Amino acid sequence: MLFVIGQIYESLVFAMGALKENLLRTVLSLLGVTVGIFAIIGVLTMVDTLNDSIKSSLSFLGDKVIYVEKFPWTFGNDYPWWKYFRRPNPTYDEYRFLEKNLTWASATSIFAVRGNLSIKYKNSSARGVTMQGISYSHNRVADIRIEIGRYFTIQEMDNGRNTVLIGATLAKDLFNGADPTGQNIKVNNTPFTVIGILKKQGDNLLGAPSVDNLCIVPFKSMLKLFTATRNRGVRPQIAVKGFASDEGLQELENEMRGTLRAYRGLKPLEDDNFALNRPEAFAQFLDSLIAVLKTAGWFIGSFSMLVGGFGIANIMFVSVKERTNLIGIQKSLGARNYFILFQFLFEAIFLSVIGGLAGLLLVSTLSFFSTDTFVISLNSTNISIGLIVSSVIGVLSGIIPAITASRLDPVIAIRSK
Repeated sequence: MLFVIGQIYESLVFAMGALKENLLRTVLSLLGVTVGIFAIIGVLTMVDTLNDSIKSSLSFLGDKVIYVEKFPWTFGNDYPWWKYFRRPNPTYDEYRFLEKNLTWASATSIFAVRGNLSIKYKNSSARGVTMQGISYSHNRVADIRIEIGRYFTIQEMDNGRNTVLIGATLAKDLFNGADPTGQNIKVNNTPFTVIGILKKQGDNLLGAPSVDNLCIVPFKSMLKLFTATRNRGVRPQIAVKGFASDEGLQELENEMRGTLRAYRGLKPLEDDNFALNRPEAFAQFLDSLIAVLKTAGWFIGSFSMLVGGFGIANIMFVSVKERTNLIGIQKSLGARNYFILFQFLFEAIFLSVIGGLAGLLLVSTLSFFSTDTFVISLNSTNISIGLIVSSVIGVLSGIIPAITASRLDPVIAIRSK
């Protein structure tokens, strides 16, 4: 066993020496593989970055969540538009009814959004602020991260107390770096006590709502604040989070539909007068788009890999021809066929892997073009794919020349010039 390992190691040394002796030819032969790996892994990296950026932008929708709303996110062509406008908005009583009766739900929340508000603190002010009123369980439905302070208590939610969580940008504009917890701000001239600051989110790829310029209050506090103008923009939505499995989410949707129809007194032949919207529709569209882009990347890169593979195979045949005399001498001194085979096969693999590493190095330079909303990074999975693909190309390109070299007759090989 040690003898075989020693023979393989010597083959490795011979291969490295051959590559060093013909450095220019080595560089030229690996360019095809370099371009191919750069094309494939570059596209995979960009697609992964796009996927992560879009999903991060849509994180405010939550995961495994079904929304009860008046309007669907996508409209059917065969449904009269006027029927949508006649639908009632979800109500707080419906939210409590669903919260009490749904068995497939892990959390249920009601919330509403109102924009273009003005907020003041002493001599500082902010305009164009968005307010979100939520119920207590909303932090289990949506991603609410608090940097400083605390979340709402059940008593604050149930009694509709004027407490508020504010975004990082809003806190900076109003308090200029000072700790705002415990301070009173005025939202449309109504005082609210700040209990915490939300973790900074930054911009996102799709321009989706950011929490940085957001203030969150108890749902009942928001209703009191806009009692006189509730019909001018405050439309409650109910969000219900399911369990981990897709089967459970489908069961939840069916249960929600049956429960809401029963609560609203709809007859069996009547259409639903509500919409159940699922973010998975965006995820499915995104996955199909990502699959197409990845296929295109492999298709484009495969041509470069094919050219690179033929280039390496051609160089290996030339190398066998140039070293035929040396092969004959090695065999006459006792070198086995597998020693010669490994010598040329390792050389082809080295060529291909070095080309692959150069391609990966080029892909890593793409990170210099990253932005705040589009962070390009080469992950370990794509690095592994690049190395595996280049190794396979090396084996396929070098196997036939290596077999040809290993089967040469030593006497004929020594006589060759």
